[in-house]
Amino acid sequence: MELYYTFSILIVLASFFAYLNLRFLKLPGTIGIMIIAMLVSVGIRLLGDSYFPATTKHFFDLIKQFDFNEILMGAMLNFLLFAGALHVNMADLKEQKVPIMIYSTVSVVLSALIISMLLFYIAPLLGIKIPYIFCLVFGTLISPTDPIVVLGVLKEAKVPKRIETKIVGESLFNDGVAVVMFAVVLKMATDPTFDVSFGSIAWLFAKEGIGGLLLGAVFGFTASKVMKKIDDYKVSVLITLSIVTGGFLVAQSLHVSSPLAMVVAGLIIGNYGKKVAMSEVTKDYLGKFWELIDEILNAVLFLFIGFELLLLPDLNKQLLTGFVAIFIVLFSRLTSIVLPWKFFDIFKFFGIKSAYNKGSLMVLVWGGIRGGVSIALVLSMPEGEYKNLLLEVTYIVVLFSIVVQGLTVGKLAKRVLEKE
Repeated sequence: MELYYTFSILIVLASFFAYLNLRFLKLPGTIGIMIIAMLVSVGIRLLGDSYFPATTKHFFDLIKQFDFNEILMGAMLNFLLFAGALHVNMADLKEQKVPIMIYSTVSVVLSALIISMLLFYIAPLLGIKIPYIFCLVFGTLISPTDPIVVLGVLKEAKVPKRIETKIVGESLFNDGVAVVMFAVVLKMATDPTFDVSFGSIAWLFAKEGIGGLLLGAVFGFTASKVMKKIDDYKVSVLITLSIVTGGFLVAQSLHVSSPLAMVVAGLIIGNYGKKVAMSEVTKDYLGKFWELIDEILNAVLFLFIGFELLLLPDLNKQLLTGFVAIFIVLFSRLTSIVLPWKFFDIFKFFGIKSAYNKGSLMVLVWGGIRGGVSIALVLSMPEGEYKNLLLEVTYIVVLFSIVVQGLTVGKLAKRVLEKE
């Protein structure tokens, strides 16, 4: 009953905020919901105790009982990644498979290293002393672009399809890499008994990453073959639901990456499955069902992000650090994208070439939006001396990324296209 009560409140608030945004703010839906939730959070923090203390305490208790990391990483992420991958054209990804693979792996690692080094040397100038290993923790959790936010924002920003595919292709796969990398670095920072060797780290990456890809392929092809035998839209929807819910449990038990498994399963069912196993009616119902799931969960997710402001101890203390971190993250994003691009130019004679020109690179850099995944990762850290610091800085970076980058990436893409 408690779970039903909580979920009911979230749905009511999400629908009410969505209405207010559509009626008055007229911002992209998810961003509008988040901004309204943040304004409500600010109002509660400033006026709640004075004017409606009982309601404020009750609402604070409600928000505190949410395990944002468990809700997002353990449930919502799998649904949203599957729904996003289901609508991605595999042919578009194949054309750019080498650049997407490099940007979703090498660029993430490179970005984490650049951020950690810059933060380590700049933080003392701001009066903050933080060990390098925790700078690296911050680098790993803030480096991945959030596939959920990217998919939601780009769709509503009406970014041209060919540029959207480039950004989405990277975002879908870099999440799994970053989660594994964060787990390794956090283990190094908090567990003195952890075996920090190349072999142990490589094995963990291979097991989580390759295992997730293989598991997703098995799910995707198996579901497609089963749906081919029946071609019934109601049963097909149930099968895809079971892939997401049951697939997560299987991935957890095998200790492989469930995000990567959901991405691969969604890509296979959305391309191979639709081609060989579904009638037009089934395709239509399946597409609309997962589009609705995507919209509803995105609304709830951005509502969560807005209300997370209530849980920050004192955001004012880290405003300067967060402001500096924004530029550090943007610089690292630029560097980690441009260097591989230069690599492609140098090695053209090997047949390796980039599908990106300077214009689309600008959009790729600015479209690298951070979101709920980064907040969930920092909240998963055990309580310690640096957790609140990293949480507050992460929130500031994510807030800037969603609001400023999210609201302007569409205009940037159109301007770039006009010049091409």
